[in-house]
Amino acid sequence: MGSYDLTDFEWSVFEPLIPMDRRGPKPHDNRQILNGMFYILRAGSPWRDMPEHYGSYTTVYIRFMDAIVKAHDGKVQMIDSSIVRVHQHASGVKKRVEFVVSVEAEGASPPRSTRASTRKASRCGC
Repeated sequence: MGSYDLTDFEWSVFEPLIPMDRRGPKPHDNRQILNGMFYILRAGSPWRDMPEHYGSYTTVYIRFMDAIVKAHDGKVQMIDSSIVRVHQHASGVKKRVEFVVSVEAEGASPPRSTRASTRKASRCGC
């Protein structure tokens, strides 16, 4: 038994609460699937990094998501970087900042526009 696994007492509390009216093949070991869910929630690791002794990570993930959706009456929306694309203009292109300073010369010479000194703007304000 791993450090993330349910004890026999904890399993005796959870077991009667697990719905058995699911469509499709019945899972062999609901306790193993719950232990996989708790492993991911406690360890904070990605689903693909779940140890094999908890079963297929896809099975555990699908059961977890089904439980989330059922708990919220199907009103769940999730957005992650695998389904959201950034516009091509916001994809990390460096932005240039140029400062133009108008300087009036003394006397009768016409006004000139010159660039600011060679220092460029930086994020740190240096």
